[in-house]
Amino acid sequence: MNVVHGGFRDGFISFLLFSLPGAIGMYGLSVGVSRVGTTLPIPVYALLSGLNAATVGIIALAAVRLSEKAITDRLTRALVYLGGVMGMLYTALWYYPVLMIGAGIVTTVWDLRCLHAIARLFKTCCKISTAAENQLGDDLESCHRDSWVGARPGHSTTPPPTPHNSRQESKMAQPEVPSSQSTVVAPTARHAFTSDIPDLRKPELNPLESLADFPNMSWKFGTGILVFFAFSFVIIITTHVVISSAPRGFSLFADLYLAGTIIFGGGPVVIPLLREYIVTQGWVSPRDFLLGLAIIQSFPGPNFNFAIYLGSLATAGTSLPSFCGALIAFVAIYTPGLLIVVGFTGLWRLLRSRTWFLSVLRGVNASAVGLVYAAVYKLWQIGYLTAAMQGGLPLGTDPWLVAITATAFVAVAWFRVNPPLAILLGGVMGMLRYAIVER
Repeated sequence: MNVVHGGFRDGFISFLLFSLPGAIGMYGLSVGVSRVGTTLPIPVYALLSGLNAATVGIIALAAVRLSEKAITDRLTRALVYLGGVMGMLYTALWYYPVLMIGAGIVTTVWDLRCLHAIARLFKTCCKISTAAENQLGDDLESCHRDSWVGARPGHSTTPPPTPHNSRQESKMAQPEVPSSQSTVVAPTARHAFTSDIPDLRKPELNPLESLADFPNMSWKFGTGILVFFAFSFVIIITTHVVISSAPRGFSLFADLYLAGTIIFGGGPVVIPLLREYIVTQGWVSPRDFLLGLAIIQSFPGPNFNFAIYLGSLATAGTSLPSFCGALIAFVAIYTPGLLIVVGFTGLWRLLRSRTWFLSVLRGVNASAVGLVYAAVYKLWQIGYLTAAMQGGLPLGTDPWLVAITATAFVAVAWFRVNPPLAILLGGVMGMLRYAIVER
C-alpha cells in the first residue's frame, strides 16, 4: 500500500521497519544458539515444547479464520480440504505450486461454465443423431410403402399397417404442455444446477478510468518487473540444478529464493519446506530448527524472519561469516514476494475486472488455506522436544501439550488474547508441566 500511494521509497522504508527488528533479533538468537552445546537443560526442553504447542494452536486458529474467508461455495470448500490432505501426504518445493495452480484451473473451468458448454454440445450432438435416425426411419417407411404399391397393381392401394415405431407413438401420446408452463421449468432447472456458482461477472472497467487508483504504478512497469523476476528465477534455479557441488552460500540462496517464490499463504506454509530443504541437507540440526521455531512466534515482524535464523546457522561452519548467511537468507526469502506484489500491483487495474483472473485467485487462495492446515499437521508431528529425541515427537504424545495447544487456540479465539502473549503462556504451562510431572 505504501508503494501504491507513496512511491517506492516509502514502500521500501515501511518494509524495512516491519521486517528488520525481528530479523536482527533472529540473527542474534542464531549467534547464541550456535554456541550452545549438543544438550540443553531439561527445563529448556519443557519450555520449548510448551512454546511449540501454543504456536500450533495459533496457526490452527489462523487456518480456521482464513478458511472462513476463502470458502465461498462447495467447490472452494472441497479445494481447501484437498489442499490440506494432499499437503500432508507429500512435501516438496515443486509440489505446492502444482497444487495451487491446479486449484486455480479448476475454479476457472467451473466459474466460466466450461463444463456446461461441453454438456450442451454433447446434448446437441445427441439431438442431431436422434433426428437423423428418425429421418432414416421415415425414408425406409416411404420406400416400403412405394414398393408394396408397385408389386400389387390390381389390388387395393391401401398400404399395410405402418411398422411399430415406439418413438413416434410416445410423441403422439405425450400431452402438450402450455407454453406458459414450459417457460417456468427451464430457468428453475438451470438455477438448481448453477446455484452454487458465485457470480464473478462485473462490469468491464476502462483501464484509463482507473489510473488514479495507482498513481505511482503502470501496467508497463508491472510487466517489466514480472519479466525480470521470471528471468532471474529461471537463471538461478537452472544454475542450481546444473551445478551439483555449488558453494553453500549459493545453494542457500537458490533454495530460499525458490521457497519465497512459491509460498502463498504466509509463514506457516514455508516452515515445513524450510525443514525439508535446510534441516534434511544437514545444514541445521533438528533441535536448533525447533528451538528457533518456538521463539520466532514471540518476535515482531513476519515469520519469514525464521529464514534469517536458519541462514546464519547454515553458514556457521563454512568460510562465510554467519552474518553473510543471514543477509543471503534475508534477500532470498523476501525478494520474490516483493517483486511479484509490485509487478501485479501495476497490472491490477487491468486484471481486476477479468472474470478468469478472479476465478484463478479464488482457487489458488482456497488451496493455499488448505496448505496452512497441512502445516499445522506437520508442526504437530515435531513439536515435542526431549533430550533423547531432539528431532521432535508428536504433541499428542503428552496430554499436557494437547491441553496447551487447545488453551492457546481458545484464548485467542474466544477471549481475544494477543497471540504472542498466548504463546508465552504456553511456555509457562510447559514449565509448569515440568515442575509437576518430570521433576
